[in-house]
Amino acid sequence: MRSLVVGRFQPLHIGHLKMLEYAASKSKYLVIGLGSCNKSGTWDNPFTAEEREEMIKESLEVETPYDIKRIPDFDDDGRWIQWIRENLGFDVFMTNSIHERRIFEGAGVKVLDIPFFNRNIYSATEVRKRILEDRDWAALLPVGTVKVLTRINGRDRIKKLKN
Repeated sequence: MRSLVVGRFQPLHIGHLKMLEYAASKSKYLVIGLGSCNKSGTWDNPFTAEEREEMIKESLEVETPYDIKRIPDFDDDGRWIQWIRENLGFDVFMTNSIHERRIFEGAGVKVLDIPFFNRNIYSATEVRKRILEDRDWAALLPVGTVKVLTRINGRDRIKKLKN
């Protein structure tokens, strides 16, 4: 089964990593959709597509073959799902998002659930908030993501974007 999972990964945190590992464990091939690839440099989307790809590649260790595909935002669910169906080859969509489930099922795509992994702790918004408040943010991230953020000076970027 060729599965698609989508995320913005701003930044990739342990919850994202667990989601990707789960999806890989249920798939013969995993397509990782890098959402909002055309947006960066804002509080909600501080990192570029290239930087987020690095975070995934530095952090994800699975035996299942995978590929990372960039998915632009269209600010229109219909155009977004049409673009995905025309440009990404997959058999099933995997998600824990009610909104994404509705969009994909509405387009006739088979959808499988992914469980949340400590959602109350692991969120990219929480990571960015902790960086802003000089609290322990690195504990929420895989080592590979911490390496990328250190290399690109991501901590300072997030602080500048909020001010």
